Amino acid sequence: MASFTKQDALDYHESGKPGKIEVIPTKPYSTQLDLSLAYSPGVAEPCLEIEKNPEDVYRYTAKGNLVAVISNGTAVLGLGNIGAAAGKPVMEGKGLLFKVFADVDVFDIEVDETDVDEFVKVVKAISPTFGGINLEDIKAPECFEIERRLQEELDIPVFHDDQHGTAIISAAGLINALELVDKEISKIKVVVNGAGASAIMCTKLYILLGVDPKNVFMCDSKGLMTKKRTDLNKYKVEFAQESDLTSLGEVIKDADVFLGLSKGNVLTQDMVRSMNDNPIVFALANPVPEISYEEAIAAREDVIIATGRSDYPNQINNVLGFPFIFRGALDVKAKAINEEMKIAAVYALAELAKEDVPDKVNAAYKSQNLSFGKEYIIPKPVDPRLITVVAPAVAKSAIETGVAREEIQDWEAYRINLMKRLGLYNKLVRDLRTKAKSDPKRIVFADADHFKVLKAVDVIRNEGLALPILLGDRGAIFKLADENNIDIEDLTIIDVKEKEQEERKERYAKLLYEKRNRKGLNMEDACRKMSDRNYFGIMMVESGEADGFLGGFASKYVDTIKPALQIVGSNNTLNHIAGMYIVMTKKGPYFFADTTVNYQPSSRTLADTTLLTANEVKKFNIDPVVALVSYSNFGSTRQGSPLRVRKAVQYLHENYPELIVDGEMQANYAFNAQLRMKKFPFTKLGSRDVNTVVFPSLSAGNIAYKMMQQLGNVEIIGPVLLGIRKPIHVLQMQSSVREIIDMAAITVVDAQTKDDKIIEL
Repeated sequence: MASFTKQDALDYHESGKPGKIEVIPTKPYSTQLDLSLAYSPGVAEPCLEIEKNPEDVYRYTAKGNLVAVISNGTAVLGLGNIGAAAGKPVMEGKGLLFKVFADVDVFDIEVDETDVDEFVKVVKAISPTFGGINLEDIKAPECFEIERRLQEELDIPVFHDDQHGTAIISAAGLINALELVDKEISKIKVVVNGAGASAIMCTKLYILLGVDPKNVFMCDSKGLMTKKRTDLNKYKVEFAQESDLTSLGEVIKDADVFLGLSKGNVLTQDMVRSMNDNPIVFALANPVPEISYEEAIAAREDVIIATGRSDYPNQINNVLGFPFIFRGALDVKAKAINEEMKIAAVYALAELAKEDVPDKVNAAYKSQNLSFGKEYIIPKPVDPRLITVVAPAVAKSAIETGVAREEIQDWEAYRINLMKRLGLYNKLVRDLRTKAKSDPKRIVFADADHFKVLKAVDVIRNEGLALPILLGDRGAIFKLADENNIDIEDLTIIDVKEKEQEERKERYAKLLYEKRNRKGLNMEDACRKMSDRNYFGIMMVESGEADGFLGGFASKYVDTIKPALQIVGSNNTLNHIAGMYIVMTKKGPYFFADTTVNYQPSSRTLADTTLLTANEVKKFNIDPVVALVSYSNFGSTRQGSPLRVRKAVQYLHENYPELIVDGEMQANYAFNAQLRMKKFPFTKLGSRDVNTVVFPSLSAGNIAYKMMQQLGNVEIIGPVLLGIRKPIHVLQMQSSVREIIDMAAITVVDAQTKDDKIIEL
């Protein structure tokens, strides 16, 4: 867990605006008309419509995306009954999590009332404001009655997360853990330590999933709950067993599963050793679990352990559930969150844990390759796919069980909308991958003996984006694959050091010699170069034995560019190449060139770079609107790079009048159409939004895209090599897995559209 001091926590909550959440307007409010529409007299119109049809409240107000997080502060975290006001920081934190993870708006409401009847009356009275109610930190047994009554009396979802959150997340982990140890859920013995709201609801859900009630043994602070005891309330008595056993140590012998929702350090190593083969231990007390991760795995190697802590594998964290459960319920205007919807969430989470883990998640947990197994039975909270997996499963179940007011017809469109809510949707990348899948090509990966490349290849193969050919040290590739559970059996692997490649290397060397023998290359040099993966892989493309090449992960940019130019050459009459990066922002993609090749381009080189870039942008079904930028505007400086840029624009205007391009201009005028039109109304760009930027030098372009990457927190795709005759592309050194996948898709699409026709420049 992250280390911090008491003062750190206090400063976090006090600094700036006190607290963690605020209300932000969603409509314009800067003019008198805006204010008249927002309030009086315009607001009367939606009021009257809602009066006529109460369901229209979802059309004209924020109700459909608004959840109340309500508590009376009687069971706050591990702090106990600290009161409503003292619990407010927790409720605000819950609101923050709702917003950050699922774009659900929250009002936190602290009710200073412990009487069940009065509490229910208060919540019921304010319920018309909300699309759902999340009850929080209310002590047992009152919480059971409060939730039951509100669920019966209200027509919106009411969900006590303390009861159901841990139940749903741990149930998903239980399903996967049982699969790993090959045990049937109906035959396992489950020991539960703790008999509060969470423990009772976990147990009930496990039984719904198939656990035999006869095999459930629940202990409270006084020991095993048996039918002989007379101190059990109506919620506990349901789990009382006919047994003479009393202590946890006695009950846990030969158990398959231990579920702890009690207090720290109550489960000993000897108790774990007394459990059945391949025991499953969910020690969920926080911050100190019933047994530590280290003690459990030291007790026996075959244990699968989960805790509530983020610093150990298999964290059972409620944030995996409630944001997305409410998201799905709200999106169909559900009247309730029923058992079927909870079970749908369980199986959605369980299945997600078996999918390939995104590079972003691995990086967040300082892992190389998280994969389904004993230390990964449940997804991580930062997994961006949670919203698109859990919310649709819940929404679909709500529709199927008849509690939805509204149905979703297009589930793919719904998933896209969910991604857009969190800024996860990238249409350009999506379209690129879809196009690649339509006709996958043979792509050579030059550095396949590096983990990130091999991991990317695994995803590429599984998604059908390309037909990978692995180039690298065979032994290293197999070792990496074995260590990281990557299946490479059906992939083509080429190791240029092996004797089997001698004939091919000799053939390639002859082809290279024929191309370069009048340019200083002798046969001996040509043979030597064929031991270089870049030369070998690019020669595979040139000879038709592959459709595209992707290198550069472990070598300098020039070490790939040079053999590409020597072997395949450029695709234009001026023998010109350039480099482009795609900068993915919330406003859409921007195309930056030249960012990798031409150091101090002449005016003609700038013009040619513009033409190559515009031609590439069109491949993404985007009309290029191009600005050539500099440090001056339209002739205000008549020397240096502004002069070269101005001459390039003049050439383009004269020879390519159909191209929407202008300059030279400063970057603020390039990106602000309103400012540009006010100052320079004559510009050919008009009021259009610029999407393509050509820089006056390699230095400027390279600095710009890297600043965007670091300060703008944007996704960068590239470099895309422009002007090369064959589908040859170069990765940034040590690219992420996602970047490799995106560049592979670009290489495939390039191979789909490439021909040997020389472009006239």
